[in-house]
Order: sequence, then C-alpha cells, then structure tokens
Amino acid sequence: MIRSKAVAALAATTLLVGGCAGAEGSEAGTVSLDFFQFKPEAVGTFDRLIADFEKQHPRIDVVQHHVPDAETALRTRLVKDRVPDVMTLNGNGTFGELASAGVFHDFSGHPAADRVTPGVQQVLNDLGTAAPGEVNGLPFASNAGGVIYNEDLFARHDVDVPRTWDQLLTAADTFEKAGVTPFYGTLADAWTALPVFNQFAANIPPDDFWDERRAGRTSFAEAYPDVAAKLTEVYRHTQKTRFARNYDAGNKAFADGEAAMLVQGSYALPAIRAHEPAFEMGTFPMPTGDDPGATRLVSGVDVALTMGRDTEHPDEVLEFIDFLMTEDVVTSYAEEQSAVPTLDGTDPADPALAQLEPYFARGRVTGFPDHQIPLAAGLEPLLQQFLLDGRTDAFLRALDDSYDRVLARTS
Repeated sequence: MIRSKAVAALAATTLLVGGCAGAEGSEAGTVSLDFFQFKPEAVGTFDRLIADFEKQHPRIDVVQHHVPDAETALRTRLVKDRVPDVMTLNGNGTFGELASAGVFHDFSGHPAADRVTPGVQQVLNDLGTAAPGEVNGLPFASNAGGVIYNEDLFARHDVDVPRTWDQLLTAADTFEKAGVTPFYGTLADAWTALPVFNQFAANIPPDDFWDERRAGRTSFAEAYPDVAAKLTEVYRHTQKTRFARNYDAGNKAFADGEAAMLVQGSYALPAIRAHEPAFEMGTFPMPTGDDPGATRLVSGVDVALTMGRDTEHPDEVLEFIDFLMTEDVVTSYAEEQSAVPTLDGTDPADPALAQLEPYFARGRVTGFPDHQIPLAAGLEPLLQQFLLDGRTDAFLRALDDSYDRVLARTS
C-alpha cells in the first residue's frame, strides 16, 4: 500500500526524462542486485568495494548503475515501479520527499543503524521519514559546512580562530588592514551563496522554525532579517570580483593564498588541494552570535545508503549494506573522499577537519537549511539577486511567496 501511494505521489510531481537500465540476468543460483549510485567521483571506489564484497559472497552479483542527473533518473524509475534494490543518494530534500512517500526500507532496530552517530542520523531523519520512529536511510558519509581557513595567514597576522560573530568581524578587519582579502566570493556560481546562507539560517532562527513555517505560523520575513543582514556582512568582506568568480576559480585563488577564508563545504578540500597550496588548512564552524557554546556545526549526509522497501532480495541487500557500513569501509571511503565518517566513535582522517570533531562527538550538529526549501522555490537565484541589490525586504517577501507556491502545489 505504501509503495502504491509513493508511486502515485511521484507520478503527480515528477517530470519524466531520462532513465536507467536495470541489472542484467545472472548465472543460475546467483542473486543480482541493482545498485543505483549517484556520485560520479565515487564510481571507481564502489567498483572496488563491490569486487571485495563479491569475493566474500560469490552468489551475490552487485551491478552498479550511475547515470547523469541521478535524481531525475531515479524519479523516472520510481514512477515506473522499478525501485533499485540498493541506492546511494544525497541526503537532501529529495531524499526526504521519497522517504516520506514510503519508498525506502525501515532500518530502525537494524544493527547498522545503532552504530551511526546519533546526531548524524538525526540530520537524515529530520529530512523526512515514512512514519514516526522509522529510519529510512543510513548515513554512509557526511560532509560539513563551515569556514576553511589559511592557517599560515592566521598565524602571520596573529589572528585566532574566531568563536563569536564580533571576533569574526574583528578578524576580517585585521586582514583588510593588512591588505589581505578576508573571504573569497564566488557568486558567478549562484549556488555558492548557499554555504554562507546555511551557516546563519541553521543557527539564528528558532529550532522549531521549519515546523512553524510549514504550518504557516511564521515566515522568512519574520524570522530571517538577521540571517540576511549577516549574510550581507560576510560578502562586504570579499574581493570586488566576487560576481565574476566561480567555484573552481575560488578554489584556485584560495589555494594561491589570495584570501584568508573560504566559506564552503568539506567537499571543497580535495579540489583546493589539487592546486597544491603552500599552507595548511583548517576548518571551523561559522560563529553567528555572541555565545560560542550555542554555535552548531552545519552538516549534511553526503551519501545516504538505503534500499527499496519491497525489494525481492532483502537478505542479500542487507548483507551488502552491512558490508558497506563496517568501520573499515566507512572510514576508508571518508579518507579517500575527504568526507566525515558517520559511525559513532570515528573521527575525520583529514587534518583540515580535526577542529570539527568535538561538534560531532557532542551532537552539536544541524542539517543544511536549504535542504528544507524545495528546489522549485528558486533559493539560489533569489540569493544571488539579493546580494546584487541588497534589498532585504524584497528578498524575504519573494522567498516567502515562492516557498508558499511550491508547498501549495505539492501538499
């Protein structure tokens, strides 16, 4: 019944484009699993992991499928009632929508779910579940949003890692007086405003904001003026060419020492290192207020591992998932991809992420706010326009109007 409701809901909201072939038939006695994998940079990694698994389970054949525009391809398959046996997905709004529609298996009570760091699991659960108490995906790898900083420039100008908003502004002023750009802006790619927006939107509004917003009891215009003001302030301390530089250019410029800080996710670290920076990097959560103890790390589930609720081979799929969720596999993947391991008691291997470990250990993490805003609401262009014209009221009214229109269509 849940499957039919999910398919009906998807059919009503999904534009059908693309597609994905299922697993080929296998030799007699061998179970073939259809593995839908969304990350292009991880295809080779999962090929290696699949080979290791198949050596241990010779009667299970795992066929990895990766296609461009994975979310659209997956939606197409779901509408056609061709749910993959096992999937990796980004832990974003689409995951939450599909989980809420009952597409995914319930892992509550499964041993692998018990090994996940509780705060990380909660970030994924908060996106949506099929029913209260269900766990519809397992965090395989996390990322973290924050401020990547040039440790050499901080030391050279005697700047400590800021722990309050005022300290952050003082650091920016210190760098500017020394002729150093505090933050590097890359607004030629509209999406790069999201990591900055998320820092403030995750920490400034009240914790019940999203429940209240969906219920129509509050608005962005009411709760987000300080978010908009502090977002604007950060971009006042970027270089003049911020609207002409994109993500790739920003990574290179930061690696070349052209700015002290870059507000980005941990996923940017390998791209920066590809330019061989001559300094060590660190990462700290953006302080958004006066109380250091209130700052939460903005973190998302970069790779969520899940399975179809009605897969024909649940035992074999769970064997594969249990293999992937072992500590050796999770930590080696995180090290290779500069991700954050998700199992309780495991720490990031990347030294640039070491300062974030206490936030994970103490549960001081929260999800990406932009994952709560449907893509159709157009947050990225709205942010870009706001940072061009600085019209706070117009930006927040437009965000409210767009959000309400999308909710009216999908509710």
